[in-house]
Amino acid sequence: MAERTKVQVRRGIESDLDALTAIYNHYVRETPITFDTAVFTAEERRSWLLSHPEDGPHRLMVATDANSQAIHGYATSSTFRVKPAYATSVEITVYLAPDAAGRGIGTLLYEALFAALAGEDVHRAYAGITQPNEASVRLHERFGFRYVGTYREVGRKFGRYWDVAWYEKEL
Repeated sequence: MAERTKVQVRRGIESDLDALTAIYNHYVRETPITFDTAVFTAEERRSWLLSHPEDGPHRLMVATDANSQAIHGYATSSTFRVKPAYATSVEITVYLAPDAAGRGIGTLLYEALFAALAGEDVHRAYAGITQPNEASVRLHERFGFRYVGTYREVGRKFGRYWDVAWYEKEL
C-alpha cells in the first residue's frame, strides 16, 4: 500500500495536463486498457481535462508525491452517455503511472473521487474493464462494484479482439 503521508490527492488542474497526457499515452501505446490507438498531444487532451470542473458529477482527481509533486496517477468520473436521461450516471476510471501500480494509489484516488461525488446528483457509477485485468477487477470490487456483464470482442487493438467487463456501483 502507498504510504498515505507521502501521497496526496487533489483535484486536477491545467498545469497537470502534460503529465496526465504522458500517463494516458503509456496505456495507448502499451496496453489494451484503453481502446484509443494513437497517442495524444497535451493540447489534444485539453478539452478532456476541461470537461472535469471543480464541482459537479464529472471530476478529475490527481495523486501526487507530497514532496516532489510528481503525478502518480489520476481518477475521473465522466459522462456515461450523452443523452439527457443518463445525466445521473457516470463512467469512472483510474490510470496510474507505470511505476505507481501496486502501491495503493488507485485506492487513494477512488476514495477521494467517491468522497467528491457524495454530494452530487449521481445515482450510478459504471466501469468498463478490458479483460483480462485482475488488478482493476479487485479494485472495483473492493469499492462495492458488481459485475453486470461482458461485451465480447468489442474492441480491436494490437491485432486482436478484447472483451470488456462492465461493473456498476450505486451511489
